[in-house]
Amino acid sequence: MRVRLLFLLVIASAALFGQDPSSEDARERARAAKALADRGPSALPELRKLLQDPVYDVRLEAVKSIVQIGTRDSLDALIEATRDPDPEIQIRATDGLVDFYLPGYVRTGLTATLRKVGKTIKGRFTDVNDQVIPLHIEVRPDVIEALGKLASGGSTMDVRANAARAVGVLRGRAAVPYLLEAVRSKNSQVIYESLIALQKIQDPSAAPGISFLLRDLDDRVQIAAIETTGLLGNKQALPQLYDVLKTARNARVRRAALTAIAMLPDEASRPFYNQYINDKDELMRAAAAEGFGRLRNPADVEMLERAFEAEKRMNPRLSMAFALVLLGKTELSEFSPLRYLVNALNSASYHGVATPFLVEAARDTAVRRQLEVALKGGSKLEKIRLAGVLARSGDAQSIAHLEELTRDPDAEVGTEAAAALRVLRQRL
Repeated sequence: MRVRLLFLLVIASAALFGQDPSSEDARERARAAKALADRGPSALPELRKLLQDPVYDVRLEAVKSIVQIGTRDSLDALIEATRDPDPEIQIRATDGLVDFYLPGYVRTGLTATLRKVGKTIKGRFTDVNDQVIPLHIEVRPDVIEALGKLASGGSTMDVRANAARAVGVLRGRAAVPYLLEAVRSKNSQVIYESLIALQKIQDPSAAPGISFLLRDLDDRVQIAAIETTGLLGNKQALPQLYDVLKTARNARVRRAALTAIAMLPDEASRPFYNQYINDKDELMRAAAAEGFGRLRNPADVEMLERAFEAEKRMNPRLSMAFALVLLGKTELSEFSPLRYLVNALNSASYHGVATPFLVEAARDTAVRRQLEVALKGGSKLEKIRLAGVLARSGDAQSIAHLEELTRDPDAEVGTEAAAALRVLRQRL
């Protein structure tokens, strides 16, 4: 009986832990690679050996298991896997690297959509590309280097586009030279993902390298290039943007052009703001108002106040409020422009518009002081989102206000305040 039990235990162990990773049978090595995931980090040395296997299926199961283990010790193995010649392995390694810093990414990234079509791998990029890691998270430089190399030289265009997206999610500033190589590819998806990554990284030195895309024939690429030019502050591109605005193929390009022009304050742009401040297109009105605000000419206050009071649509009204705050209307009274922006932080639809306005406006000391006051009596969402604003635009005086917020009775508010405090201290 004891011999029989021992035999059954051996059989069960073989089923539990998989096959021999050193077997001459490739199918058995692949099964072993898959089973090794259950052992966790202790299996990583064996899995790294399997990454060198001559058989694709074995290497594929190995990288899947490494991604599943997902610890800090997995990073070296995943960097190694980015150098595999197979596109699926490169994609899975890329998403695994991001997943370590942004848990859950593999369930929503390109990996989640991969499927075999004959001998090729197909995947579908999601339309939404707004994921970024929190500002206080630091990514290992060799991770960014590996992803940057894939963005400019991956084995397929899907690999390159996916790596460019990953660099953006991780805010990989060191990969900017690789992204500038990638935007010169002939593939629209690679170019687009690289431009969005540059928007997330926000390195102004990259701006001249994308100017040639301002007239790209692909609307999505052209719009992304226009937006990136504005966000990176490339004032030298203003003549090109004026020309794009005058000759835009459609309303989306026209809106992007005026919005970018409004981000690059120059009195030469005033005629365009005058032309569009009363336009029937609400987003053109919004862009024109932002442009007036950034010119910071006190003579525009009365006109913008009238426009703010008369405006019925939320987007342009937020832009007009922002402009008025830039022009010195920093009081927090019930119906003031600054209060209007703070109140919008409670909106599921518009907090994404109000937040960057407040980040920019809070670079002014008077606005920062008022937002610190607003923290004390704010709603839960106002406290959380204002903490994020101060993380990016606060100064040394803001530290005490965030420290106080870490003791908020609402645990979520306290947690977000602590994260904002870490970012602010790092930045200062």
